[in-house]
Amino acid sequence: MTGWGAYAGAWAFFLFTHAVPVRPPVKPWLIARLGSVGFGVAYSVLSLGALAWLFIAAARAPHVVLWPKPASAHWIALAAMVPAVLLLALTLGRPNPFSFGGARNASFNPDRPELPGRLRHPVLLALALWAGAHLIVTGTLAHVLMFGGFVAFALLGMRMIDRRKMEQMGATDWAALRQRAARAAPSLPPRADLRLALGFGMVLALLVLHKLIAGVEIWPRFLP
Repeated sequence: MTGWGAYAGAWAFFLFTHAVPVRPPVKPWLIARLGSVGFGVAYSVLSLGALAWLFIAAARAPHVVLWPKPASAHWIALAAMVPAVLLLALTLGRPNPFSFGGARNASFNPDRPELPGRLRHPVLLALALWAGAHLIVTGTLAHVLMFGGFVAFALLGMRMIDRRKMEQMGATDWAALRQRAARAAPSLPPRADLRLALGFGMVLALLVLHKLIAGVEIWPRFLP
């Protein structure tokens, strides 16, 4: 299977991996057999594999240009990539009862909610930033469909997770917790300086390794 058929198959697999394994009763069944850590590792590997297949399929799809790439495309992408990566660096692994990507959610303090508690869905917001910028700078049909799909996936995902969390926590308790976190003073996680340093390091690594990851070398474009 090649061309648009392979691309459609990659999309189907991507959507399957991000919908079925995390839904009840599949997720509890998998956790009971793999453990929480095993499920997290297996799901991360599966998600990355699905994403890699989708990237490859988009690159191999028929080349249909919808609009030319802007001359400042690399700067547009960087302007979104930096806040997206730093947002992940400051929020991953922190308590967040409102979405996924959190850890030790029982210790969440709505009076010191940090960014996860204020934004609710930092991982999906980072995805929307990254995909939105790449949607602008890549004008081929396959990539427009892919990055546009990621933006829609992120925005719809926020609504779906909100609905699911409201059902789990109760609409009244969910709303009260959300309002309390929104009224709290802004705060950063412990060792925020180290997290920011790691985030900037990841941005540099992504620039250098962009050709290996996405097949396009971009770091020389930032040189004078």
